[in-house]
Amino acid sequence: MDARIVGWGHTPFGRLDKSLEELIGDAAREAMAHAGVEARDVDAIWLGHFNAGMVPDGFASSLALQVDDDLRFTPATRVENACASGSAAVYSARTAIQAGKVKVALVIGVEKMTSNSTKDVTESLMSASYQAEEGGVSFPQVFGRFADAYFQANGDQSAVLAHIAAKNHINAVKNPLAQMQKDVGFDFCNTVSDKNPLVAAPLRLTDCSLISDGAAALVMVADDMAPDFDRSVRFRAGVQVNDFLPMSRRDLLKFEGPAEAFARAYAEAGVTVADLDFAEVHDCFTIAELLVYEAMGLTPQGQGAKAVLDGTIFADGATPINLSGGLKAKGHPVGATGVSMHALTAAQVTGEAGSLQKDGAEIGCVFNMGGSGVANYCSILEADSAA
Repeated sequence: MDARIVGWGHTPFGRLDKSLEELIGDAAREAMAHAGVEARDVDAIWLGHFNAGMVPDGFASSLALQVDDDLRFTPATRVENACASGSAAVYSARTAIQAGKVKVALVIGVEKMTSNSTKDVTESLMSASYQAEEGGVSFPQVFGRFADAYFQANGDQSAVLAHIAAKNHINAVKNPLAQMQKDVGFDFCNTVSDKNPLVAAPLRLTDCSLISDGAAALVMVADDMAPDFDRSVRFRAGVQVNDFLPMSRRDLLKFEGPAEAFARAYAEAGVTVADLDFAEVHDCFTIAELLVYEAMGLTPQGQGAKAVLDGTIFADGATPINLSGGLKAKGHPVGATGVSMHALTAAQVTGEAGSLQKDGAEIGCVFNMGGSGVANYCSILEADSAA
């Protein structure tokens, strides 16, 4: 037995006036309506939520029961794995379905971040690194270290990172759910200015993802129920790989945890990178997206720029990356991100992506990452009708 995604919901991402509870409710109700599932049919709920002090709700899982009174007494569990908390919730639900314990699962990812100052959010996110060695180091500084090491080995890649940022902003223009639906242009992204300062050299503001509020949700069911639904998306692969937490135990040039996740997912799905029609990947910083190109096999190590300069990763390229705008422009409400990636990928492979739809999108890849390449989740999704 395996799981199928049969419905999804997605709030806008951005600076929202709604509470954590309201965001959970909006996404969950939309997902259940999209699937045509009643609250009384849900066997269990998983909530992806990082929090780390960004909201006072330390026991948020049962807020999901507020979605509908018929959810009362339904098991609900919060799942946390840093910026991959959403994917961790998806995988937990899938595992329960595979084990035969659950037939219908509701998965929600959510984060409320903008009620805090940038300083406070930065400090909350810093808790997702190895405190014994990296305590007090912000995540822009963490990925600034990746960028510095990469530049030293391969030359200044600032213009390449600017192309990645500009590309994701262009893609987000077509995404009505995105936080920044604005084409800011390559020149702006490539120029240090008052509006685009260095944040953690060599990374500029435009190299960094956004502080966001938002939620996304999925309804997942056992595969023997799939014929009862209007749509069904299967996991050709679903892989989790965790690497050592200390950066000192990892090669900053290799992104070995992400690479291992992709390799295992390709093997499980029986595909290669050339078979992917598109991918949604974790661009918390533009240097992360560049390293992912290499980890997923689009280019050899140290040559990620080729995928940018030859157009591979653009919307009209061979393997479009982050058609949604990615974390960079769609937004990054931490616990929601992994669920959002799965929802938007499911929409693509079923032809329901609207203004974001890519012609011929049959096989999609999701890569969601917690920390600095530590908790790595790689899914390969395909509509049942394409199987």
